[in-house]
Amino acid sequence: MMSIVVNSKKAMVGSMLVRQGSGGVGGARNATTVAVAEAKEELRKKEVVVSNSDGGNKNGGLVSYWGIEPVKVTKEDGTEWKWRSFRPWETYKSNLEIDLKKHHVPTTFMDKVAYWSVKSLRIPTDIFFQRRYGCRAMMLETVAAVPGMVGGMLLHLKSLRRFEHSGGWIKTLLEEAENERMHLMTFMEVAKPKWYERALVFAVQGVFFNAYFLAYLASPKFAHRVVGYLEEEAIHSYTEFIKELDKGVIANVPAPAIAIDYWRLPAYSTLRDVVMVVRADEAHHRDVNHFASDIHFQGNELKAAPAPLGYH
Repeated sequence: MMSIVVNSKKAMVGSMLVRQGSGGVGGARNATTVAVAEAKEELRKKEVVVSNSDGGNKNGGLVSYWGIEPVKVTKEDGTEWKWRSFRPWETYKSNLEIDLKKHHVPTTFMDKVAYWSVKSLRIPTDIFFQRRYGCRAMMLETVAAVPGMVGGMLLHLKSLRRFEHSGGWIKTLLEEAENERMHLMTFMEVAKPKWYERALVFAVQGVFFNAYFLAYLASPKFAHRVVGYLEEEAIHSYTEFIKELDKGVIANVPAPAIAIDYWRLPAYSTLRDVVMVVRADEAHHRDVNHFASDIHFQGNELKAAPAPLGYH
């Protein structure tokens, strides 16, 4: 916990000088004492304790000149909501019935380039992480959270330039990016990355963001197809993760609190339950991105088809 104290020293000094000028030495001392006491009381009122975790501040928000104060959010049972990165109305129950075996067979040259580009990325990943699926998931999510943000940003700018709606696709892609980021926040509670793995994230994210940005500018249909195949690989990785949990190779520890609240899981849920819902999310992202690529392949823009809002 850290404390942020509103600094009023200048006001205190000014008040002290004014009082000192209005009387003798004794009066100045008394005035100074009163001024200090008043300043301390003012500081006490303005002092707030702010949590340096995502749990939030239980004692109130920062005192702001702008009059902005945090709104107290509670769960359905009336208990306090402790997460700031997402709210109760943004949580959901994952659809575990989704078909995990769907696959887009690459037929065109562009599809094949996208498919084999993704396949080639799996080789160094397998070598580096081997069967450490917790750290592998962490790295995967740092990459998977990029495409939705890039696509949403470029569609946003396009919408502004052309003075037109996006058909809901901006929101859909940004929701995808946020969902993938929540995957990362969850696995950070399970797998503690080493320093060189954190360094690798910097390098991979920098390269992938710029590469995907240029790819999306050049060909959105290619970019979405790449993400579709990336999600297929993610499904495979999480399936292997579940197999290791079932074998007992990886400890099936209790689910992190953030996962229980985000996916509305039962309180007794385990890591396996978390991986199951994350895998279902990846299957939904697979469908959305292959669908987006198909729209472009048919010669249309994304706005021609309604975006699947809230499709996790």
